Amino acid sequence: MRTTLLLAAGLLALVPACGRLADSPLNPFGWLPEARPAAVTLGADAAADPRPLMDQVAALAVTPAPGGVVIRATGIAPAQGWYDGALVPVPTALPSTLAFAFRAAPPATPARVSTPRSREVTVALFVPEAEIRRVREIRVSGARNAQAVSR
Repeated sequence: MRTTLLLAAGLLALVPACGRLADSPLNPFGWLPEARPAAVTLGADAAADPRPLMDQVAALAVTPAPGGVVIRATGIAPAQGWYDGALVPVPTALPSTLAFAFRAAPPATPARVSTPRSREVTVALFVPEAEIRRVREIRVSGARNAQAVSR
């Protein structure tokens, strides 16, 4: 009983120390804030992929995961039926920037245009911690816009 009380008291004493971790660079949830609009920039290598760019990048989120982060992007296609979406790496001049082109394949036959929600395509990509360590900005480009998150 006494050991349990001492252990519980010790754990309760450590809880206030966790409050300071929120602003610490050790906290992976504070690495990359909300996405913001960015200029569209694509390199020559991005043109090698035959799939066209997603019309719009609607949302971008970076979520910590064991061993790295997961980059999740949601795009709005010009019509329903787009598939095989992917974040294709794009070379950048800055080593502190990871850039991706959001590409997807259009439907084989013409499809109807409905609500933006029904035309959403969501893709995700895992980036290892060794690669993300040097990164200050992550940018995802579509045909009409781009989204970026930065530390």
